[in-house]
Amino acid sequence: MNTLRELLSSLHGRSRVLLALLLLGLLAVPWFLNAYLLTLAIMILYLAYTGQAWNVMMGFCGQLSLGHALFVGLGAYTAAALLFHFQIQPWAGLWVAIGVCVLAAAIVGALAFRFGISGVYFALLTIAFAEFTRIGFENFQWVGATGGLFLKVGQREHIDLLSLRGPPIMFYYVILALATFAFVFSGWLLRSRVGYYWQAIRENEDAAQALGINTFLWKMAAITVSAAMTGVAGVFYAFYYNNLFPDQVFHISSSIEIILAPIIGGLGTLFGPIFGAAVITVLGEGITNLVGALGFDIPGVKQVFYGVALMIVILFLPDGIWPPLARRLKLGPRSGQ
Repeated sequence: MNTLRELLSSLHGRSRVLLALLLLGLLAVPWFLNAYLLTLAIMILYLAYTGQAWNVMMGFCGQLSLGHALFVGLGAYTAAALLFHFQIQPWAGLWVAIGVCVLAAAIVGALAFRFGISGVYFALLTIAFAEFTRIGFENFQWVGATGGLFLKVGQREHIDLLSLRGPPIMFYYVILALATFAFVFSGWLLRSRVGYYWQAIRENEDAAQALGINTFLWKMAAITVSAAMTGVAGVFYAFYYNNLFPDQVFHISSSIEIILAPIIGGLGTLFGPIFGAAVITVLGEGITNLVGALGFDIPGVKQVFYGVALMIVILFLPDGIWPPLARRLKLGPRSGQ
């Protein structure tokens, strides 16, 4: 409660109004959407949540990970396998999934940060971990290997939060709760002592170390916190889709989708991942449907759009779409957040 109060007090008046209207709109909107648009809304919130999780690592601490699908996949497979083999319910499996993701992140971080691997080499290391994990799971028969792991759908008409079973509207409110938590938690982190340490490391790691900041410790904190949050998204993914394939959840394209929302919306900001997720999802689906309506069959058209959108943002809006938009709306001196 204190965290929420501190976050709200740090926002400009117009920002608080915008946040309140956004939350009220998100609470009400699913009752007015058809099945397709509700699915689209769930995807926007999912990307907003995973974008916030990745933003903790890159936007706050400046550590570029291009293999964050590793933590989505580990979280998803851990919780799903515990239910499939041992009938352990998702809310219990969630904590095991978080532990597995934190352990994996600690291994990656220890190897990278202890030996001074940073920048593009750290990004390549994260890709490598995600890829060899994908290959390992493709040959891991206990979780279905390439044939996939399928969960029993069970009753979908009635809401059962304990088993994460229910209609799509239930999953909408679950991911909305997660996205709201990620926003508040990220806001608290950004304004806490650890947040200031991360920002110092992001701006100039050598200077931060000279000031007495233990850069290894705080970079390890960034990757483990980010991995834990991303692992939760993996659990949601598993029980929402009810099927998992290594080439689907661990693939680098999944990592790219995670990072696009905060980059396009605005790295290191709170509203950026939300705004970016809405932009790339709505426009990506719109272009896909438009191409189909025109009678064209262009494989990977959405990925082409992602690439073009990323190039446009990097060239003309290097800080992302949200910061200049927030300044234009006069949302306060810290409107970029």
